[in-house]
Amino acid sequence: MTRTADLSDDDLAVLRLISTGLTTEAIARELGMSERTLRRRGRLICDRLGVKTPIEAVVWAVRSRLI
Repeated sequence: MTRTADLSDDDLAVLRLISTGLTTEAIARELGMSERTLRRRGRLICDRLGVKTPIEAVVWAVRSRLI
């Protein structure tokens, strides 16, 4: 299984919003979740991709042409 298969449409939406430079608070509000839930989701995305930070996950997604 490739790493792209591990990301849901919701995960990609999170990465898309992170890439815009919005704050955690604004992204959580946009997605209708708490900041804590957003941070947890970001950590899970990073774990799936084998990267250390959400920004690295965004870079990976951009390079993979997913966002």
